[in-house]
Amino acid sequence: MTRPFSVALLAAAALSLGGCATAVPPVEVTRFHNAVPGWAPGTRYAVATSPLDGPGAAMPSLEWNSYRAAVDQQLQRLGLVAAGANERAPLLVRVSFDRSEERGAARRSPVSVGVGGSTGSYGSGVGLGLGINLGGGPKAMADLQLAVRIDDSASGQALWEGRALTAVPVKAPAAQPSLAAAKLAEALFRDFPGESGRTISVP
Repeated sequence: MTRPFSVALLAAAALSLGGCATAVPPVEVTRFHNAVPGWAPGTRYAVATSPLDGPGAAMPSLEWNSYRAAVDQQLQRLGLVAAGANERAPLLVRVSFDRSEERGAARRSPVSVGVGGSTGSYGSGVGLGLGINLGGGPKAMADLQLAVRIDDSASGQALWEGRALTAVPVKAPAAQPSLAAAKLAEALFRDFPGESGRTISVP
């Protein structure tokens, strides 16, 4: 009787650990650009001190800094270099994030952006789904969005911009700012610059 009991106990422990694992939901990503950016390795960029207009346009916060740091990491992975405090940089990067929480289906607010006069519209694209709590009722979901725009500093023209969106249960580890920012930024810059105007789902 001891062995069957031990096997059952191990199985229960495995299920418990699986439930505790950090769920990483798919990220919906859309990018826009007029042409493939041809920045040479070592091109310097500066991050705007105030976030991009629109969602997350309030003054920078600790959470915004998490998203900025995640974007910085991805830009440097691409070979770009952050400019010093008093150094002029040919590229200006604007970062914005938005977090909204509600019970049931995640919010789907369209965001319109344009590069060089052509406008693309961010729609709902891939469905984000609905988390169901078997204990009763839908889970409270956090709708997380990261938007980045890269401008030519001299002319102010937008060269590249993109949006990454996902929805996670509010109490899930993946909803923590540091984890969410890293996941969204990695998805947004996956296969940079990406196909212009196309919405994809990044696992």
